[in-house]
Amino acid sequence: MRGHDKRTIEKRTGDLRRRVHDVLEHGTGSDRTSLAVDRALVVLIMLNLVGVVLESVPEIDAVWHSAFVAIEIVSLVVFSVEYGLRVWSAPENPPWRSLSPGQARRRYVTSPVGIIDLLAILPFWFIFAVPEDLRIVLVFRVVRFLKLTRYSPGMRSLLDALYNERRALLGCLVIFFGATLFAATLMYLAERHVQPDKLGTIPDAIWWAFVTLGTIGYGDVVPVTALGKTIAAATILTAMAMVALPVGIIATAFADEIHRRDFVVTWGMVARVPLFAGLDAAAIADILRHLKAQTVDAGDVIVRVGDPAHSMYFIARGAVDIDLRGRHITLGVGHFFGEIAVLRRARRSATVTALTRANLLVLDGNDLHRLMERDPRIAARIDEVVRERIGSDLVSRRGDMVTEEIAQGQEHGPQP
Repeated sequence: MRGHDKRTIEKRTGDLRRRVHDVLEHGTGSDRTSLAVDRALVVLIMLNLVGVVLESVPEIDAVWHSAFVAIEIVSLVVFSVEYGLRVWSAPENPPWRSLSPGQARRRYVTSPVGIIDLLAILPFWFIFAVPEDLRIVLVFRVVRFLKLTRYSPGMRSLLDALYNERRALLGCLVIFFGATLFAATLMYLAERHVQPDKLGTIPDAIWWAFVTLGTIGYGDVVPVTALGKTIAAATILTAMAMVALPVGIIATAFADEIHRRDFVVTWGMVARVPLFAGLDAAAIADILRHLKAQTVDAGDVIVRVGDPAHSMYFIARGAVDIDLRGRHITLGVGHFFGEIAVLRRARRSATVTALTRANLLVLDGNDLHRLMERDPRIAARIDEVVRERIGSDLVSRRGDMVTEEIAQGQEHGPQP
């Protein structure tokens, strides 16, 4: 009996840890608790940054000092609890599930995001450990800005792009410093006797070359000889290429990272549809090429009950409400609806309305039929699934909805 109680406790602890991990790590796009926690943390981070900036103004700090202190105390508690929960739930992180709990937690603590989370709370604790005149270290609370990368896919993609192109960017940096040294040496030779106070040494000339190649050009040092002006003109032309090179590398890498992330997300949505389960990578890639983007605003009716069904939808962003004769189901990011409509001439069995502004991917039935005619492998696999599902209780009678489409949705009462 005691062993049974122990297993029950372990199971409940494991379920709770998984739930904590899902909430902190976003979970599914339709998880309202996760979204609420994310937004609350983002708001708290922004309040911290605003407080750090404004409290540096004596007049504002004199009036709002108590509010700034309150924000910092709340932040200390919230971020400390968040850090503790992230450490505790680290074993549920997919890449670390094969490790022991201790190893998984060490992986998180020593990971870049773990270090950033720790630095977000350390500065405030320093107030109890450092002398009064050293409390300027609290200005490093701005490191909390880096926590926003956890909640911004765009910022994460940019950091990934910078990391992936680190060698190319390092090469650009080496070339830049080489060009700086070369231009400074030429300018030194041309102007050292004319402007000994500004360009009398190569280190002095390096400042001129650096700001010129950086396209800043303060104007505090300018050539006066014809040769010096010629060297400056060549340096300015070189600067255009020097600036464009890393910008082009970063822009291309960032665009590729965004496309790669969107492709992986879209691939995952298509691959999880039971109708396409078992298809190989080439077949799923063919299906992806037939998807069309559609954007709807909150309140827009996407499909209406009784209308002819001719396409299925994937939710890439936002949430929708499915009205099944008074029974309401909410579907979020990653879910799909209308699967059977791509193969079956039927009427819509439900009205689907956008709850928020939503980005949808649409697969038209005619496109899929043409794809099946062109590729017998896809046709054979889908025909097999259809024979198993049409006529069973998986498909609504004369409708276009299947139970898997709404199984993971959040059911709620009738809409007002």
